[in-house]
Amino acid sequence: MSGPSLDSADCAYVRSDYQPPAGGARPVSYQLPGAGGLVVRPAVLGSSGLSVRPVASQPGQGPGAWYIYQCTSSGERDALYRAPVWIPDTGAGAAPTPDPEALAQQARNQLRLAGPAIVMSPVADQLVRLPTWLWLDPAGWNEVAATAAAGGVSVSAVARPVEVVWTLGDGGTVTCTGPGTPFPAGADPKSGSPDCGHVYQRRSLDEPGGTFAVTATVRWDVTWAGAGQTGAFPGLTTVSATQARVIDVPALTTGGG
Repeated sequence: MSGPSLDSADCAYVRSDYQPPAGGARPVSYQLPGAGGLVVRPAVLGSSGLSVRPVASQPGQGPGAWYIYQCTSSGERDALYRAPVWIPDTGAGAAPTPDPEALAQQARNQLRLAGPAIVMSPVADQLVRLPTWLWLDPAGWNEVAATAAAGGVSVSAVARPVEVVWTLGDGGTVTCTGPGTPFPAGADPKSGSPDCGHVYQRRSLDEPGGTFAVTATVRWDVTWAGAGQTGAFPGLTTVSATQARVIDVPALTTGGG
C-alpha cells in the first residue's frame, strides 16, 4: 500500500455544534503532526510558535448553524486552516430575504414631492430699485416620507427640503437655505428681507409679455433607513414658477389750487 499523498486533501465546510468562545476569539495551539496522517498548515505564525485564530462572525438572523472546515483525507493542498462560519438555513422554496437597498429605491420612487407655492412682496407689481421679498408657502416646506415593505422587511425614504435657488427673470439668481420670511404686515416697504430677497434694477414692461418669468428650484436631500441599515440617494429637485410684473415707482402727485 502506498504512503499518504501530499497532493490535494478532501476538505469542505460541514455543519457542526461549534459555539464561539464567550470571551471572543482566542488563539489555539498548533502542534506539528508526526510522520504521516493529515497535514493542515497553520494560518498564523504567533510569537510563541505556530498558532491559529478562529475568527467567528456573529450569527445572522433566522435559523442556521456554524460550519467548520474539515478534511477527510490526507494531503496538504486546500488544507489551510479556515475559521468557522455562520451559514443561515435556506430550505427549498424559501423566499429570499429582501434587499434593503432595493426596497429603499422603491420607497424613493414613491415619494410625492410638490413644488411649494411662490409668494412675493409686494403682492401685486414689484417696484424697480425697491426690495422684493421672496418666500415659499411654509405648508410645502416639510419632510415627505414613503415606505416600502416585503418579506417582513420595511424601509422608509425621507426627503427634506434644504435649499431653494430663485431665478428672477432679469438675469439675477438668489440662493436661500430656507423657505424665506413672509413680509410682515405694516413693515416698511423699503426694508429688505432678512434671508431671501432681490432688488430689480429694471422694469419688465419692456420685455415680451411685460413680465419676468420667476422660478424657485427646491433641492431635497433624500435618506433611507430600515433593516438595520441606512443610506442616502442623490438629491431631488422640484420647480415652482410664476410671473412677476416689475414697474417703475409710481410718481407722487400733489394737487394745486
